[in-house]
Amino acid sequence: MACFTVPVAEAIVTTAITKIVKSKEKAGKSSSKGEVMKVKLSEKLSWLNKMLLGGSALLAFEHVWHGEVIPAFPFLTAVTNGETSEMLHEMGTVGVTMSVLVTLVWIGMVAISSALEKRKTEETVTIGGARS
Repeated sequence: MACFTVPVAEAIVTTAITKIVKSKEKAGKSSSKGEVMKVKLSEKLSWLNKMLLGGSALLAFEHVWHGEVIPAFPFLTAVTNGETSEMLHEMGTVGVTMSVLVTLVWIGMVAISSALEKRKTEETVTIGGARS
């Protein structure tokens, strides 16, 4: 019914965090020659935002398709039909589970990205002959 609202709420929070991190990255801007380019934290957070918003948009479309979301206030048929407790239960179980699962997949992506960056840094140091 409204399980897609939980990932949307998480996406709103991570969007705000992304903007804060991006402004701090601009303030502390430094680059040195010969350094391996690393993916910035703000870019990694944008991956999470895109995953959350994309999945939520598809799920919201599915709910509209099945008539669970309507274009009139209060927008959710569960509220109109008096099934608010069912809706809240679904948000607390299905919505939270989806958000946690998407976040865990994102953590895996960040871990793989960090491992690849570390390996590239080690290769660069080895090729440069500066390895001790």
